[in-house]
Amino acid sequence: MMVVSAKSVVCLCFLFSVCHVRGAYIPQKMNRTILNLLKHYNISKEEKYNGQLVFSKEAIPEKLLEKRVFMRGVLETYETLISKMLKELPTPLPDTTGSKGGVGEGGAGEDVRTELNYILQKVLELKKNQYKEHDNLLSSLKKLISIKMDNATVQSKALGELPWLYEEASDLNNEIQSRRRRRQARKVKTHQRG
Repeated sequence: MMVVSAKSVVCLCFLFSVCHVRGAYIPQKMNRTILNLLKHYNISKEEKYNGQLVFSKEAIPEKLLEKRVFMRGVLETYETLISKMLKELPTPLPDTTGSKGGVGEGGAGEDVRTELNYILQKVLELKKNQYKEHDNLLSSLKKLISIKMDNATVQSKALGELPWLYEEASDLNNEIQSRRRRRQARKVKTHQRG
């Protein structure tokens, strides 16, 4: 179980480092915290560099709206993953020494909990501040995944609903193509005038 969590932390670090390279701001404290967590969730080089990412770059859609919805799903996945990692940590013992460990000190136990909570908070902030509008869409997609395909009632109702959904899907595709043609026609007119 710790190997899966370790791979996830490696991928989290990779994701944030890719974001940093592309110009997004990752706080220095967050980078340090991820590095400390990677020390705790250490895996072998063979596992780390086996060529299998948890979140593949190829899975990220190219279209902006699709990419935003996908990234919202990635953030939710990290929220679930980090929450699970927190639950897997041993129950904290009462501190009898009177010392306090903080983020970035590289200790085990409560320091790891503090660091994971910090990373979870950053993920939640990003999700809340920049991806709030995608909550309903993601919720609807999850409902589609949970449809019981082997239920006769569901099968019958789905067949009955197919005509209007099929028409809706067809119209959407036609609308997208029409918009594309209008944009191209405007570009041609603009070039002809210039």
